[in-house]
Amino acid sequence: MTAYVVSGSMIRFGRYPDSGYAGLATGPARAAVTDSGLAPDRIERVFCGHSFGGMLVGQRVVKSLGIRGIPVVNVENACSGGATALHQAVRAIASGECDSALVIGVDKLSQFGGGTLPLVMEDPEVKQGMVMPAMYAMRAQRFLHERAADVRDLAAVAVKAHDHGAANPYAQYRKRVTVEEVLTSRPIADPLTLLQCCPTGDGAAAVVVVSERLRRTLDRPTAWVAGSALHSGALSYGHRDMIRPVISGDSARDALSEAGVGADELDVVELHDAFTVAELVYYEALGLCGPGEAVDFFRRGDSTYGGQVVVNPSGGLLSKGHPVGASGVAQVVEVFWHLTDQAGARQVPSAAWAMTHVTGGGIAGLDHGSCAVHVFGRG
Repeated sequence: MTAYVVSGSMIRFGRYPDSGYAGLATGPARAAVTDSGLAPDRIERVFCGHSFGGMLVGQRVVKSLGIRGIPVVNVENACSGGATALHQAVRAIASGECDSALVIGVDKLSQFGGGTLPLVMEDPEVKQGMVMPAMYAMRAQRFLHERAADVRDLAAVAVKAHDHGAANPYAQYRKRVTVEEVLTSRPIADPLTLLQCCPTGDGAAAVVVVSERLRRTLDRPTAWVAGSALHSGALSYGHRDMIRPVISGDSARDALSEAGVGADELDVVELHDAFTVAELVYYEALGLCGPGEAVDFFRRGDSTYGGQVVVNPSGGLLSKGHPVGASGVAQVVEVFWHLTDQAGARQVPSAAWAMTHVTGGGIAGLDHGSCAVHVFGRG
């Protein structure tokens, strides 16, 4: 049984000091249900992704929506939490378990007051001081060593992200920047500067997913969930190749195979650019270009409007923001809008195929803890 996204909603990512998790997510959840054309009592499952919200986040969100008595599943999977919630919804529909599901992603990172996100101290690398900016700085150093690239290439990724984000009313930061501004922003972890790191903030997004049977009764544009893959990292102590993330490559391969399309057919990709080097690394891992070709791919303009594929038209995590559990669902909202011609000024013309990719969770011995990739077709 095929699953379709029939509606999507999100709030502008940013800082909302007076809102809790339910306050952030209730609006998008209500809007997604309303826009789906379904009454609240027609929603059969709720899947809610988050990382730092505590117990029963999903139940707290939907209690005022008129959704009663159905299974509500809360999903924690680091940065992949929201995307994992979608994966679970798609599988529930594909198995015939239900005909409709509301998928929510939400997180409130401003609760930590700034700085790096708290990680699990029982991990041996975390105990030694490993935080995400440090890990991606090592990736960046390795990338610069192995590729014909320099720090201006990294900075140019942030420039593209902010150019795209300037057209997105939901982005946390909408100001264009220059390469010089990126390079002279505050140093974080060499070679990464502040504008090469995603901001912390708060956010929420929601989509409604339905079966083909139910879709036929709804008069609205939809996006077909053509492929859905979820992987956890394989344990391998010792040497790790930091610029060849196996987990992302495997997830993309499986999602594209299920969809029956090639990476060269994609029109829109929302990928996990938490740091500038990540975007370049993931071009190769997702198959958008060959091994070793990411820098040339980027310099030619193949990852923006007028190129081979538009990567992160939303502005990505670098400009739109990255409230962890919300990001995977927000990516889906973005590509849903492009596939249904609702993306406004940032619309990718005639978009027919799209991919979302989110990965996260630093764990000793794994290249990442979890990765979810979805492929969507114009419905």
